[in-house]
Amino acid sequence: MSDLHFDRKMSDAEGLMWRLEKDPHLSSTFANVTILDRKPDFDRLLRRMERAVYAVPRLRQRVQPAPANISAPVWVDDPNFDLRYHVRHLALPKPGSMRQLLDLASLITCDAYDRTRPLWQFVVVDGLKGGKSALIEKLHHTIVDGEGGVQLSLQFLDFERDAPEPPPLDPELIAAAQAQAQEPPSTDLWRDLLSGSMRMPLGLLKQIKELLHDPTGIPEAGSAAADTVRGVMQQLGDTEAARSPLWTTRSLQRRMEVLRAPFDETRAAAKRLGGTLNTAFLTAAAEAAGRYHRQLGAPVDQLRSSMAISTRTEASGANAFSLARMLVPTGDMPIGDRFAAIQEASAAARAASSAGSLETLAAVAATLPTSLITRLARQQAQTVDFATSNVRGAPVPLYLAGAQLLENYPVGPLGGVAFNLTLLSYDHSLDMGVNIDTAAVTEPDLLRTCLQRAFNDLLAA
Repeated sequence: MSDLHFDRKMSDAEGLMWRLEKDPHLSSTFANVTILDRKPDFDRLLRRMERAVYAVPRLRQRVQPAPANISAPVWVDDPNFDLRYHVRHLALPKPGSMRQLLDLASLITCDAYDRTRPLWQFVVVDGLKGGKSALIEKLHHTIVDGEGGVQLSLQFLDFERDAPEPPPLDPELIAAAQAQAQEPPSTDLWRDLLSGSMRMPLGLLKQIKELLHDPTGIPEAGSAAADTVRGVMQQLGDTEAARSPLWTTRSLQRRMEVLRAPFDETRAAAKRLGGTLNTAFLTAAAEAAGRYHRQLGAPVDQLRSSMAISTRTEASGANAFSLARMLVPTGDMPIGDRFAAIQEASAAARAASSAGSLETLAAVAATLPTSLITRLARQQAQTVDFATSNVRGAPVPLYLAGAQLLENYPVGPLGGVAFNLTLLSYDHSLDMGVNIDTAAVTEPDLLRTCLQRAFNDLLAA
């Protein structure tokens, strides 16, 4: 875990994600559904996770809101931490189908966290057809983002089936951590956290707040405040409704679908078309969304997509990403033309997202009432039809407690959109999970079929 560091205090963006969950439509929980070739050794997994929770303190920490909410929450050790509450073991009833597993994964992912405990849960599921098992990993986004989650998984995954177990941690280290968990946060900790609670100078934030109330003052304002407000207003001022004539309803009803595409062939197709794998991924998503609408007799020329963009560096904390929104072409057109248009749109969206970055928006939102920021967030979600995210995983086979990972499907948070298509590369495959709001996408099987055909068409381009 040397590539990740975990601060005791949430970043502004993490604090924002935490506060937004007052509205269940804006949950930032994500998950992974991993198919295993056989039952893992559950006791061995428990030993690995027992070691992991001390190697990665965040796994045994709960959220402690700051006094009077004048700062982002902090992470404190859970004095009642129980590993078996977080790592569970069950079995599917016969016949043990993939549909049963995905429905179970949706239910587990949607279940609200106990906010008095650490925000993660692993569920080993036996009884899958063919003697297979699965692991459902559920984490709150404030713990780590998708790329960070891949790094975190190295604490319990191996590169060979019968890999030796890592040496046990120093008992004195464990005893010291357990003793610390029994102690309340010190006044020195609160003083340090609160004294550094504002990532921006207080005077600058005050000026920004005033300009948001009355933007006519921007010409006379200082350049830092004016630039920030322009970026924020560009993000919050976009209130144009999402474009789909079909995906107009939002709910808490969920369904998960999965699909796969070959990594090397898809990357080669992207190169032939003059772009990147990420552009190919967005192109297939747009092609599928357009095809879905045409097959249901409601063709649409453009839809609004959001895209998660990694901003990770060596100094990054648990979360390092921003969000960009763009209009993507969804009318009937050659795949090459769609690819070129999306490559141009995504480049422009990346540039625009830097002006009103997530951290900047979160720093400003920290000064606003929770009721207001949840209303603004729902308003912004209503401008987007579907979301996408692309996470780079391991290029080689991995093993969990003696079982080989065969497939590895991510489940991204919806955040108020019709569906989220998240891709995780693994062992020469592109494994994709589609998290669907079934009140919006009333034909989820059709959407999955359209996605699979879109990737097939891309490979044949």
